[in-house]
Amino acid sequence: MGKMDEMIVVAPRKHVFHNESLTFQGVVSSHEQVATIMNRINRHFSEMRRGNAEEDIAFKQPIPYVVIRRGSEIYSYERLKGGGESRLHQKLSIGFGGHMNAILSSSFSEMLEANTQRELHEELYFDSTKQKSMQTIGLINDDENEVGRVHIGILSVLNLEDDAEVSVKETNQLAGRWMTLDELTKPEAYDRLETWSQFVVDIFKK
Repeated sequence: MGKMDEMIVVAPRKHVFHNESLTFQGVVSSHEQVATIMNRINRHFSEMRRGNAEEDIAFKQPIPYVVIRRGSEIYSYERLKGGGESRLHQKLSIGFGGHMNAILSSSFSEMLEANTQRELHEELYFDSTKQKSMQTIGLINDDENEVGRVHIGILSVLNLEDDAEVSVKETNQLAGRWMTLDELTKPEAYDRLETWSQFVVDIFKK
């Protein structure tokens, strides 16, 4: 089975954004709005073939998007040409995660936790005992490009001990390194960031 035949979690846009009354562009971190949208996803999610979902703007695919911090540094990575998503080649990112798979008899929050942990450990080597905290801090939406239009990001920050080490597993697809917020805001890095990562850097700067 190809990756586009995978069954993933989706939710109808009209329900996620309550007929567009909850729509936003960028990052929303209001606890009330985040809780409302997450509750609506929980009530209305279903499964869809990934290839269909990527082409259907009537549905949003919830994506865990985890930023890893170590003191003043953020773990970033470049998508190399060996990666599968050609639209993202040579882009920089500070978010780890991916499409969610449904888990029977689970709430959305339980599925989110299980899928987040799976994605992190599929993509990265790191010592879980060095984890200090992980907290969901907002949602990401970008209706201004074709990738973002069919996704909604669930933004979390994973804080690690200052001496924690992280490395990517798929070295043919990703190249990872620690960067400070100052480095990420410089044009040579910022202009290469994926849109979602630019949104996150912007809110970290505030």
